[in-house]
Amino acid sequence: MSHIYFTRHGQTIWNVENKICGATDIELTELGHRQAEELGIRLKEQMKNGELHIDEILYSPLVRASETARHISEITGVPMRMEMSLKEQNFGRFESTPRDGAEFREMKSHFITHYDGGETMLHLCQRIYNLLDELKEDADKTYLLVAHNGISRVIQSYFFDMTNKEFAEFGIKNCEVRSYEF
Repeated sequence: MSHIYFTRHGQTIWNVENKICGATDIELTELGHRQAEELGIRLKEQMKNGELHIDEILYSPLVRASETARHISEITGVPMRMEMSLKEQNFGRFESTPRDGAEFREMKSHFITHYDGGETMLHLCQRIYNLLDELKEDADKTYLLVAHNGISRVIQSYFFDMTNKEFAEFGIKNCEVRSYEF
């Protein structure tokens, strides 16, 4: 049985401002860099103690995830590789709008909408599920995926049944780590 680990990038200014980042390339804050470094230190310690093993870090091409992965890789010594499939969903006209806006909350439960220029939830799930299927076949390697909150909900839904409401409301904190078994 193989494992994958997932973490969300460190804090961004739009996280602080409660704005939807989506596919917009937003930098980490100073705190976001520290969160990534602290995560790298925790992971290194867990690896040293034999509590976990990571062969490779796969990360989203967006700078907030790539910088988080870079910090973790530099501290742990685990090699990293960009994985385009891990890019956050494009929320179209909702990018940079309030995360808790009533219209966006409603639209998140419509899985086949393009958000006026974005990507549907179904297309997002397809690309993440395809990636997870590929990683499942590579049972000899353990991966840490470094990506985004929207990707976290898709990964959670790959491993666990969820209602539409649970899916739309699911999220994890910056630099929180989740473990999954295939």
